[in-house]
Amino acid sequence: MAMLRCAIYTRKSTEEGLEQDFNSLHAQREACEAFIKSQRHEGWKLIRTKFDDGGYSGGTTNRPALQDLLAAIKRNEVDIIVVYKVDRLTRSLADFAKIVDLLDTNDISFVSVTQQFNTTSSMGRLTLNVLLSFAQFEREVTAERIRDKIAASKKKGLWMGGPLPLGYDVTDRKLVINKTEASVVRKLFKLYIELGTVRRLKEEADRLGIVTKRRMQKKAKKIGGKPFSRGNLYQLLSNPLYIGQIPHKGKTYPGQHQAIINQGTWDAVQSTLSGNVPCRTQATNTKAPFLLTGKVFDENGQPLYQSQTHKQGKRYCYYISKHLMHGAHENNDGWRIRAKTLEDVVTAPLQELLHDQTRLM
Repeated sequence: MAMLRCAIYTRKSTEEGLEQDFNSLHAQREACEAFIKSQRHEGWKLIRTKFDDGGYSGGTTNRPALQDLLAAIKRNEVDIIVVYKVDRLTRSLADFAKIVDLLDTNDISFVSVTQQFNTTSSMGRLTLNVLLSFAQFEREVTAERIRDKIAASKKKGLWMGGPLPLGYDVTDRKLVINKTEASVVRKLFKLYIELGTVRRLKEEADRLGIVTKRRMQKKAKKIGGKPFSRGNLYQLLSNPLYIGQIPHKGKTYPGQHQAIINQGTWDAVQSTLSGNVPCRTQATNTKAPFLLTGKVFDENGQPLYQSQTHKQGKRYCYYISKHLMHGAHENNDGWRIRAKTLEDVVTAPLQELLHDQTRLM
């Protein structure tokens, strides 16, 4: 009787409980091992290598242990894959179809110890597709519920997690002011009002040794504590958390945390950030709107504005620094870039990606 090499794959979506002596991954493995033992008369034998993914979603195949398992299949080191339930392998129909193709190519069997099916028959494939359809539906419904819960909580002013901004800590899942860091935030806002540009603010922050928030990740890994980039400073200066607001999808709601910045200071900073100048173009009424409006900035950290010129009946579009719109050219400061040139830099890689089906899949 030929020996059939069996590999067990286990997965848990979250890391919660994985530190326990006996967790969900152990329970799955125990059930699979018992099933393999029951099939010893058929030549089934468990291989030593373990394929366990703790803290990984079934909505993606980008999981270390799963990738190791697929590699082992390609190396002809496995004859049968054993899982506790089919949704432990994947919750995506598209991903499952790819995995089944790989199994068929390498003549690999697939077994779920709690569900009866056979991947070699059309009826078995239909059963699997139905099971996975429900698994994918459950995942999507759960995701919708989570999004709805986050939206409702933010509208009530609750902090729903994410990278902690400088000036705040979390206590009992609520934002509380870190007095030392809050004074740094107020200083940055004050300096920006005095200096007028993010470029000058960065130079002064570097001179003063002001750095980003230091925090600990899991496994005691330290992050942060680095000099501010211009992007970091833009995010800080435009973060409504500092006036006691919770942002969500372009809107803000009164938060349940204390503000660090008063409304007057906030308004002054936002006015300077935006340039407080209305757009001087009719591009919004044309068939070729400016794609990057509000998303690109010049060397001084000021937003680039839309500009158009007409020569010999043709319209030429540019992104231009604010002070150049007023005819100022001193010190050669400011940018004036053809819109198509700048937009092509952004759109070309996206077009290449969208036309590459292998990368999209």
